[in-house]
Amino acid sequence: MANKYIDINTLKYQLFDIHNIKDLLKYERFSDHSEESIDMYINAVKEFSDRELFPFIKEMDETPAYYKNGEVFVHKQVGEFMRKSGEMGLISAIFDYEFEGMQLPITAHNAATFIQDAANNHLPGYAGLTLGSTELITHFGSKELKDTYVPNMLAGKWQGTMCLTEPQAGSSLSDITTKATPTNTGFYKISGQKIFISGGDYQYVENIIHLVLARVAGAPKGTKGISLFVVPKKRINSDGTFTNNDVQTVADFQKMGQRGYCTTHLGFGDTDDCHGYLVGEENKGLKYMFLLMNNARIGVGRGAVAIAMAAYQASLEYAQERPQGRKLSNAGKKDPNEEQCFIIEHPDVRRMLLLQKSIVEGGLSLVLLTSKYQDIVSATSDKEEKEKYNLLLELLTPIAKTYPSEAGIVSVNNAVQILGGYGFCTDFIVQQYLRDIRIFALYEGTTGIQSLDLLGRKTTMQNGKAIELLAVEIMKTIKNASKFEELTLYATNLGGSLQSVQKVINHLMTFAKKGQFEKFLADANLFMELLSHVVISWQWLEMASHSIDAINKKENSYSIDFHYSKIETMKFYFKYELPKIKSLAESILNDDLVTIKTEKTLLF
Repeated sequence: MANKYIDINTLKYQLFDIHNIKDLLKYERFSDHSEESIDMYINAVKEFSDRELFPFIKEMDETPAYYKNGEVFVHKQVGEFMRKSGEMGLISAIFDYEFEGMQLPITAHNAATFIQDAANNHLPGYAGLTLGSTELITHFGSKELKDTYVPNMLAGKWQGTMCLTEPQAGSSLSDITTKATPTNTGFYKISGQKIFISGGDYQYVENIIHLVLARVAGAPKGTKGISLFVVPKKRINSDGTFTNNDVQTVADFQKMGQRGYCTTHLGFGDTDDCHGYLVGEENKGLKYMFLLMNNARIGVGRGAVAIAMAAYQASLEYAQERPQGRKLSNAGKKDPNEEQCFIIEHPDVRRMLLLQKSIVEGGLSLVLLTSKYQDIVSATSDKEEKEKYNLLLELLTPIAKTYPSEAGIVSVNNAVQILGGYGFCTDFIVQQYLRDIRIFALYEGTTGIQSLDLLGRKTTMQNGKAIELLAVEIMKTIKNASKFEELTLYATNLGGSLQSVQKVINHLMTFAKKGQFEKFLADANLFMELLSHVVISWQWLEMASHSIDAINKKENSYSIDFHYSKIETMKFYFKYELPKIKSLAESILNDDLVTIKTEKTLLF
């Protein structure tokens, strides 16, 4: 098991140098922070993760959450984590001073949470869901809801959840049937079932506060008739005591990975005594929930790339220490009299390590970039700036969720391959990482749903303005990279890839303009992969440009080898990953629509 789960220098390099978090400190909201204070925060979270998260990751997998007699039981470290996260202000960090938060930039928060995700991906979700559900209450809830729930949630004493999915509806929220019946005493009676509720029940918090989507009788059909409710597991009496709120835990789902992160099936109102409290206005619940869901999607990408980072570190350590075989001589022969070399010297192993490094660091850069856009949107008072970065954020969010999740699976799979047979054995942690990361392509909307969102909504919004803004940002990087002779070829390649994206969009839009939306969206997942490669190549060209500039200026914040590693990884991505857009574009431009069901496609 690797002793090192993260490359902290690369994280700080991206946070402070590439994405220049100092840019955010000019906004009034973040003006009390400095680079030094944020660095101290990152270091404190790293120490906390070393002590309270990483030592328990394997144990939590081996002793998973379980259901017994109507309750869910989790590892005791969940309780310690929630308590100490509350005490340290990790849950409240991004909140306003009004709620005793630190008004920390989301970018810094995501960098810190990335460390926790890499240390032990079974734990941060408990705090993350509590943060997200509390955020909904502070944004849209009444003063009474804020006063009643926010302090204890941010203190880590009460868990928060988001309850969307139902057995018969899955990801189709327009089909949810959970009911909310108004009463004349200030609450609604809630009845229905929710499944796959992460953090939905366990013994180490005083209360569980569910944010539940439900329909009020007579509401419009579809997503326009969904309302949002606070539904506590226990009602809070005027004297501070609790009364059970008719919220039943029906089961806990046993999973292939993230086994220490409980996932529950909940029943509401079995005895007609479940009280729910409306958040905001009726029929606007999904609009409110999207605040949490969009933040959560970036969080999913962050979690996936963190697991991939931990697996990369484990396989890198193994490759540096495992002797096996001998290098080929120039004559193409091996000398059996020579000592075995470490496997990191074999080109195929180096290829797999470089693939992991390129995915991990490219994905992390995208997560931090979208986080920075979130901060700008929340902090700026300039309407044009807000619109620009909001459009870029909308466009990049499905990519920031999907690329780290899908490419992260590939990355961790390569970590297992590097360890060979040992990678398949429970003595080594990479097999656990492979099981843990698999869920991330399903969390917060599957890859198919994210791809439909990217192509069907985000690429077309405001007549393609978001994609135009993205092209402008990429061209800035291309122009800057072209100043360095070593990067001219790569800058040109990325420019050509942008043209391929536009050609594909133009082709697909012919279907959309004719109202042939099934044809328009049939290959949305291929479009997601194509645009993802362009976006990650953009991030790598940005990093390579910065590193070449640092070498030329003889900056000594990081070693020359550190900077050369970024340049070489960029070259790897451009050689092995970016060219994939050619075959993706060819498939999308092909008019054979074999995935659309017709009378002739009775194949299954």
